[in-house]
Order: sequence, then structure tokens, then C-alpha cells
Amino acid sequence: MPSYVEPVFRPPSEARSLIFQITIGCSQNHCAFCGMYKTKRFALKPEGEVFAEIDGIPARYRPGVDRVFLADGDALVYPFEGFCAILDRLGETFPNLTRVGSYASPKSFTTKSVDELRRLREKKLRILYFGLESGDDGTLAAVNKGFTAEEMAREALKAREAGMKLSVTAILGLAGRGRSLEHARATAAWVNRVNPEYFSLLTLFHRHNDDFIGTLEQCTHRELLREVRELLTVLAPQRTILRSNHVSNFLELAGSYPKDRERLIAEVDAAVARLERVPGFLDAVPEYGEEYY
Repeated sequence: MPSYVEPVFRPPSEARSLIFQITIGCSQNHCAFCGMYKTKRFALKPEGEVFAEIDGIPARYRPGVDRVFLADGDALVYPFEGFCAILDRLGETFPNLTRVGSYASPKSFTTKSVDELRRLREKKLRILYFGLESGDDGTLAAVNKGFTAEEMAREALKAREAGMKLSVTAILGLAGRGRSLEHARATAAWVNRVNPEYFSLLTLFHRHNDDFIGTLEQCTHRELLREVRELLTVLAPQRTILRSNHVSNFLELAGSYPKDRERLIAEVDAAVARLERVPGFLDAVPEYGEEYY
């Protein structure tokens, strides 16, 4: 059976997936805003150990596995030949497997060519979850992302060229008040260029990142709604599904671009009007945080 070094994170859409942890932590574990893997030192799990965990799934359960998620933070960084061998073993073990997913950092993308990504896709690695955070270079530098927006676009487009699905995440409030609208506009422009199948929003929250948050003049609820409205207005990708269903968000949005653009903007306007009637809410800063890990 799989053995996990806690904590283990996975995207909401991988809730039904069987998770195998092929890396421990994240190879790019220096982003100032991120507290996901601060308690771990990055390491590759040995190939033989991964095989043993796959082989340990009882035969009676194997036909019921149709999706697998490979953890941790950027499993795509796993050496190419080893990654191929793991995907082959998954395909041999689970007869009804249709899709394998993984997080992918900008750094992990640099370790794979388009041809290698295409070969991984042929072995059922079909979706990559990519943390953009912002399309604004000023914000990216402030959070120590380590890559510019242009560099990340070039890397992400390799997945698109290889035929993989791409799910991109950005963080509302990441730029603070000072660059809020620049952050929104540049992020939307990045998404317009890359055209990922999925684009998700979460809101900056407390988790092993208090030092970074302390450097910001944080956005209020009102300013965050203005930020997301600006993003939705500039956003113009083709056939991109948008979600803001992370627990950190105080306004849930769901729709497809370009079809639902006007409805989504109207929902933000309606939320502002509704929340004006809640004393003090719009001018308060969100307080959501996570105690664990």
C-alpha cells in the first residue's frame, strides 16, 4: 500500500484518485507565499520503492482505479526514464486506468522536452497542475518565484504542444494593495496567451508564510472583489473553465470562457452590492488561515 510522508496535498479534482508519492516535498520550495512543503526536505522516492507500493494494491481493488495522482509538489521533476517506468507499471497494474495527473512547477518543466512530455502523455500522464500565482513580474519577484511570466509561459506552452491538459492556479491578493490591479491584468493576459483548459483562483491565506504576509499591505474584501473583477474583465481565453472553489475564497465563481464572461462579472457586482449590507465586511482583511502543517 502507498506510504506517505505527511502532509500530502492534491487538487480538488483529484479527490477520487489513488495517490502515489513519488517525490517528497517540492524541488522549488523557496516561494515566499507558499507553506505547503515547508516541513519537508525535497527528495526523489526510489523507483523500486514506488513499484513496491503500486504492486501492494490488492488485486481485487485494481479494476476500480481509473485515476492516479502523483505527489508531491512537482512530481514532473522525476527523471524521465524513471517516470516512464512508473507510468508503465501503473498501466500494467490498473487495467481501467484512464488518467494520471501531477503537479508541475516551472522548474520541473525545464527538465522535460516537448517530445518527452508527449511520450509521458502516451503513457497516460494527461493533466498537469501548474502554479502560476501571478502573471505580473513585479509580484513574481516579490514572492521569490524564481521565474518570470514569460519564462513560465514558454514552459507551460510545452505541455499544450504535447497535448496535455493544463490546470493553472493564480492567487488573489498576492500583490497586496500596491500592485493589485497590475497583478490582475497581467495574470489575465498570461492566461489569454496560454489558453489552459482550467484556470483556478484561490486567495492568499496564512500557512507558514506570516513573514511574507507581513511585508504586504493586504487587500480588503472590497479590494479583492475589485481585483477579481478586473481579472474577469481582461480575461479572454478560448474554452477555459474557471473556478474559485478553494476554501480560501469568500466568493465562489464557476463558468467557462468566453461563454460565461458577462455572467461572472455580474456575479461579482452582485456580491459587492450584497456585501455592502454587511457592516464592516468589505473593508476588512480576510482572516482565513490553516493551523496544521
